[in-house]
Amino acid sequence: MNAARLLLSRRSLLLAAVAAMPLAGWALPERTLVFPRDFGSHPDLHTEWWYITGHAKNAAGREFGFQVTFFRSRIDATQAMRSAFAAKQLVFAHAAVTDLEGRVLRHDQRIARAGFGVASASEADTEVRIRDWSLVRENGVYRARIPAGEFTLDLRFTPTQPVLLQGRAGLSRKGPDASQASYYYSEPQLAAQGKLTLKGQPFEIAGKAWLDHEWSEALMHPEAVGWDWIGMNLDDGSALTAFHLRRADGSALWGGGSFRPRDGVARIFRDDEVRFESIRTWTSPRTQAKYPTQWRVQTPSGSFEVRALLDDQELDSRGSTGGVYWEGLSDLRDAQGRRVGRGYLEMTGYAAPLRL
Repeated sequence: MNAARLLLSRRSLLLAAVAAMPLAGWALPERTLVFPRDFGSHPDLHTEWWYITGHAKNAAGREFGFQVTFFRSRIDATQAMRSAFAAKQLVFAHAAVTDLEGRVLRHDQRIARAGFGVASASEADTEVRIRDWSLVRENGVYRARIPAGEFTLDLRFTPTQPVLLQGRAGLSRKGPDASQASYYYSEPQLAAQGKLTLKGQPFEIAGKAWLDHEWSEALMHPEAVGWDWIGMNLDDGSALTAFHLRRADGSALWGGGSFRPRDGVARIFRDDEVRFESIRTWTSPRTQAKYPTQWRVQTPSGSFEVRALLDDQELDSRGSTGGVYWEGLSDLRDAQGRRVGRGYLEMTGYAAPLRL
């Protein structure tokens, strides 16, 4: 299970699974994504994740953020083994709940080898499982069942818009070298509904969610120490993605993203069209990592501010998967300071540079 300890977050898993490959790896070819097949698993490539983030509230107005992530990692060293016990594919899962009223983030995780009815990732459609945790797409609707330690999620996610192909028709560059890329689509503006149980107390909640699905052979560029990423559902039905990878001095190594208006055509951002500028930072009392919890993000589709709704949304996985990162519920504001959307912000490489 040493490979599991390389997992820092959904994006660091993508990089960690191929750490042994040379920098000049082969580039993924452009291809047409075909659904529902590409909703499913791609075990011939090293790493893959299905990732849902969202926000919801109950009838009394109590607000929550939630994260459900399933990963699949191909282990090359075991592929030629004949034993049924060989760990040829590993499946990981991570879940978290941000309780805004309680001002606390709760999280849990699972790791298992695929097979023996313990863990699986279907190639036909989205159906990933680890023991009693699951994310399944059926009749066009996703359902997540996550009985975790301090919380339980039983949520349905119904698409309200077409699939959003990121990058060039679903092939998204992640660095200056052509080999640093992934197949990547999103499903923004999902209608979320279901039950959250928090320390034994049930809440019927409804809100919005965002799904990312990526699979790749990509490597992290050697100059990059981490990245910052946002996925935002705007109140008017638009969808905004933006990211950049950082060098040790904080400068941007590579960036990208997209903006799609409601019922419109997505604009895909080039590397030189996205800028992140830190406005305010928060220092973790546990790790002393200093995270920018308020950003100014400049894109071709507008200038925005991203503000964390809770500063302390740091996830410490050193006891199991090995990393510390920040990922949490955040508001999106326009240039005049008006709230225009809500979604998730992810930041890695602040507690320590990523080293694969």
